[in-house]
Amino acid sequence: MTVAVIVLMLALLWAAITGNFSGLNLLLGATIGALAVSLLRTAFAPPRALRKIRQFLSLTLLFFYELAVSAVRVAIVVLTPNLRSALRPKVVAFPLSVKSDAEITLLANLITLTPGTLSIDVSADRSILYVHVLNAQSPEAVIAEIAGGFEAKVRELYA
Repeated sequence: MTVAVIVLMLALLWAAITGNFSGLNLLLGATIGALAVSLLRTAFAPPRALRKIRQFLSLTLLFFYELAVSAVRVAIVVLTPNLRSALRPKVVAFPLSVKSDAEITLLANLITLTPGTLSIDVSADRSILYVHVLNAQSPEAVIAEIAGGFEAKVRELYA
């Protein structure tokens, strides 16, 4: 919606509230509306803010999807009669492409909140995140899954 349309709607609203649709009263309503829009222009979401909201929602949906899938995977492992054959625990050194403390913290928390994975530690130079996985096919598969999922969305959100 353009600013002109908003000002026009506010002028008509002003005229309706006052009960006077004269030209001078509509001009007064338009002036008050333009002043209100200019004072509140930062409150109207710019395209960047909408993109960030969309990226946050995308990360949230991915988290809930991964949460459900991981819960089912862990339930299958737990319900397997021979638990020793079903478990393949590994500690994976995940190379980080995110660099800020906020990005690393968010990524580590998303990994920890997902059943079957646990963030253990971050290297001193903040280039590697150590992750314990309950049932890992291979370290490369775990790295690819995290890098293509949570890390990509976190990087996108903070870009």
